[in-house]
Amino acid sequence: MAGSPTSLANVRAALTLLGALRRGGLIHGVLCPGSRSAPLAVAAALLEPGGLRLHTAIDERSAAFFALGLGRASGQPAAVITTSGTAVANLLPAAVEADFGSVPLLLLTADRPARLKGCGANQSVNQEVFLVGSCRWLGEGDPEGLAAMSPAELDALAGQALAAARGDGAGRSAGPVHLNLPFDEPLHADGTDLSRLAAALAGEPPPPPASGALATRAGRPACPVSQAGASTALDPDRPGVVVAGPWRGAPAAWPAHVEALRRWQRRSGWPVLADALSGLRGLPDLETVTAYDLMLPEHSGGDGPAPGGDRQVLRLGPLPASRRLQRWLAAQGGAQVLVSEGDGRRLDPLGLVRGQASAGLAVWLAEQPPASGAGEASGASLSLAGRWRRAEAGVQALLDKELAGENGEPALARRLSRLLPAGLPVLLANSSPVRDWESFADPTAPPRPMHGFRGASGIDGTLSSACGLAEALGALVLVSGDLALLHDANGWLWRPQLGGRLTVVLIDNGGGGIFEQLPIRTQPAAAMDFERLFAMPQPVDPLALAAVHGVPGRRLQNLKDLEGALAWALPQPLALLVVPTDRRRDAALRQRLRTMAADLADPLATGPIPSP
Repeated sequence: MAGSPTSLANVRAALTLLGALRRGGLIHGVLCPGSRSAPLAVAAALLEPGGLRLHTAIDERSAAFFALGLGRASGQPAAVITTSGTAVANLLPAAVEADFGSVPLLLLTADRPARLKGCGANQSVNQEVFLVGSCRWLGEGDPEGLAAMSPAELDALAGQALAAARGDGAGRSAGPVHLNLPFDEPLHADGTDLSRLAAALAGEPPPPPASGALATRAGRPACPVSQAGASTALDPDRPGVVVAGPWRGAPAAWPAHVEALRRWQRRSGWPVLADALSGLRGLPDLETVTAYDLMLPEHSGGDGPAPGGDRQVLRLGPLPASRRLQRWLAAQGGAQVLVSEGDGRRLDPLGLVRGQASAGLAVWLAEQPPASGAGEASGASLSLAGRWRRAEAGVQALLDKELAGENGEPALARRLSRLLPAGLPVLLANSSPVRDWESFADPTAPPRPMHGFRGASGIDGTLSSACGLAEALGALVLVSGDLALLHDANGWLWRPQLGGRLTVVLIDNGGGGIFEQLPIRTQPAAAMDFERLFAMPQPVDPLALAAVHGVPGRRLQNLKDLEGALAWALPQPLALLVVPTDRRRDAALRQRLRTMAADLADPLATGPIPSP
């Protein structure tokens, strides 16, 4: 296309690209303010009557995490639209989490044409490389500008972006994709042209919904990918365990995953050590062990409830964060096989697995030898499962007794897991909330979808991610620490346009409670200012900050008030519950409970479990 494009040509090009994304299944767009991105903004608005749901945000980092939440809940990428310059740099934290967490995400950034790059022109930076280390694919528009591209080229660009963001369902997982899109001036079309364009669009049929062939292909992988051709077979007639890490598969793959696991457990008798984010706890017809981090030895592979030896291990997805479990796995001498849900990347930091199957548990189970599907669990396997089951029962009885009169964070995790309605999704923030739920939540509590962003384990975008999840799921409870919530205070700005209900349970312990659980404090204490250097308490009233944004809230005096507070908060569009805790006291309580639980479980190596 020779010469300068017209402003309408820019809008038409943006409309062609976004229209192709919409026809490919894009539902949500998250728009940030900017001038260079004006053609994309106008095009997105023109597509709203056709079904594109457009959300607006003034903070690019918050916008990207909101889109991350949408993608995690729906299994389909949402598109973030930003202007050029430092706006693009603010997308990196969410891109990192989407990469490690296998969350589909589209990042559409406007840019200057190539002739304005590297010559001192305003706001012309090397933004095309800002995100490349975390993205599945970098797609770029024509260096002269998007208007220089043909409709066929724009359609192809959109198709490649969607395919890369969704992954191939076998070895290439879902993740973030960056489309860097140059626009030449003039950028802003006049009202007459836009009115005509809107009228022309009104006569076109709407694009098909996202639940068609593309969504099915993304949710049900077609073929397995094994690591280096190594065997991924396990013998269900010999003892073993299943270690289920955080769920990172597509929502559509969940029912088949659960049913395949039930079939394997019925056949093998193996216990399922279920991470808090596995989504498996509390499901009917599935026996899970949840207290493994409390009952396993602290400093060695040790016996615990399952002595070392030729124990086989079926690992599902990424490793749980428990260091004790990781040390125990390293002490097992049997075959370890890893099954991931469409993620062919190496997910074995311990270097223990002999093979990795990447097409999901249902496909892996279908490809096991025929004998694996027939027969009953062996006596040795049932004996091993019984040891884990008795250890679990003993530790849970101990926790019931010791946490009954407590008001701290471990007791909050236990009581909250019991009080929240079945099926209500929960997002656990890093760092202490997800750890406490892992160890102290009640395993008999009603099952519910569990979410967490443990890919990179940061506290970036906690509230914005929760808003995105609530928007996609309809309702959500966020459990967060005070610093994590304050780190993303701009997330409160989603309140006016939030469609789903969100209840925020804030643990207010006056700083970074996770650091109390690490060996940081010195003796004498004056040798280092722990509060200033690590805990960093902030003089901000969370209720007042929420109220400024129009969010109602309540402060609980103790956990006896929790049930009534939840009854008030859950029906609200957006509400805050503040639970004050003492982080030093809670750190000591956690350590005491761990010591008691490990002492209780250890005799299982030789005899019956004692009473707590």
